[in-house]
Amino acid sequence: MFSSFSQVGLAGSLLLVSLISSVYAAVIPSHDTHDHDHVSQGLPDRWYHGDEHPVHALFRRQAGAAVAPGPAAFPLVGSPAWTAAYPAGVPDSNAMPQTWKDALNTAVQAGKIPNIPPSVLNPQAALPTYANDLNPTGPQVCSGSYGCRIPGQVWDAPPGVLAVSFDDGPLPPSDDLLTFLKQNQVKATHFFIGTNIVRNWKEFNTAFHTNQDDIAVHTWTHPHMTTLSNADVVAQLGWTLQVIYDSTGGRLARFWRPPFGDVDVRVTAIAKEVFGLTTVIWNRDSRDWTFGAPGGTTPQAIQNNFQNWLSGPQTPGLIILEHELSAGSVQAFMAAFPLMKQFNWVLRSLAQLDGQGPYQNAKDAINPPTPVPLTAGGNGGAGLTSTTSSTTSTTPTATSTTSPGNSTRLSASASTLPNSKKSGAASKFNSPRLITLSLSVLLGLLFSHCLI
Repeated sequence: MFSSFSQVGLAGSLLLVSLISSVYAAVIPSHDTHDHDHVSQGLPDRWYHGDEHPVHALFRRQAGAAVAPGPAAFPLVGSPAWTAAYPAGVPDSNAMPQTWKDALNTAVQAGKIPNIPPSVLNPQAALPTYANDLNPTGPQVCSGSYGCRIPGQVWDAPPGVLAVSFDDGPLPPSDDLLTFLKQNQVKATHFFIGTNIVRNWKEFNTAFHTNQDDIAVHTWTHPHMTTLSNADVVAQLGWTLQVIYDSTGGRLARFWRPPFGDVDVRVTAIAKEVFGLTTVIWNRDSRDWTFGAPGGTTPQAIQNNFQNWLSGPQTPGLIILEHELSAGSVQAFMAAFPLMKQFNWVLRSLAQLDGQGPYQNAKDAINPPTPVPLTAGGNGGAGLTSTTSSTTSTTPTATSTTSPGNSTRLSASASTLPNSKKSGAASKFNSPRLITLSLSVLLGLLFSHCLI
């Protein structure tokens, strides 16, 4: 009964097969219809905060601005327009962008910011103290000034790794340091002070553009952070993040280091919950910041310390507090560099230790940042209309544990960041019932055609 299957019938059948292929093309989404979280297989699935993370809203400019920041989206670094956008000295938290205030209030109301009083600096005391007989090494405070570690902070490098980082720049001595790093192909993380970026923008450009080093936050004016109010903590971090963001094509730093290592559970939580920042401390102090001070260190003392540290055990790895503060501090690193090579340490930029990159929305200084909508910061926060949304996270639960050295540690549950949202552009075409029905109809027509 198939003898009547003519050439016309064959052509019709081929047409129906073509229609079936078209249906498959419509119902199966193409590779380009979803987010490319896997674009670099050498990185974790999410090495950046997704666009939906509230931190991005804190550094937007004007509503309606381009989503993907380009060179035209930011004033030229060093120009009068760029300089005028930032506080000249200690930032006034009352004048900071409303989005930052809203984000802080949201975190406080959600119970994510521990309610402890700021510390007090007493001229007779070497370290900040707390009222109400609060124990600075107990879980309610856990002060970094007293060596108390909070889970999620970075104190140690992986075994065999020396994490390269420098504080307090950019400054004129940074030039010699940056030249040395580039000549020796060493990448570093620079914990920059905001006001120093504004005053020494040429050194900043060398660090970021020429050396392509990693930029991190060291606050706006280098205060003892635990002595500040919640709002003043936000202003110190926020303006430093802002100038880095504006001067790197829209990159959001992932890391910050508290001046003097002065941090506690409250300040750590504000940095993380409001700005997504991870706190970094150190496990060795070169004391290069005491050069020239009464009772300060000497080049030989620093060299002796480096000899002991670098020739000793390599577990854990080293995070050494070093500075680009003076010619002496820069020279101390250069003098110790041969020892680092001699004892086979792996030198790695501190912000690259976990493989997730130095920025919340970019892998490094070379690869472009992921698109971030822009509506806050700059121009003293003028014209801002956006507010932040709250994140979905668990409130940290603190419990104290005692390490073998009798130092008190703090354990806390990690916050859960929102997951990325996949594109839903093709979701309405993904119904199995639609696919089955469409194919059944076409196959039926093909079979009927063959019987003619």
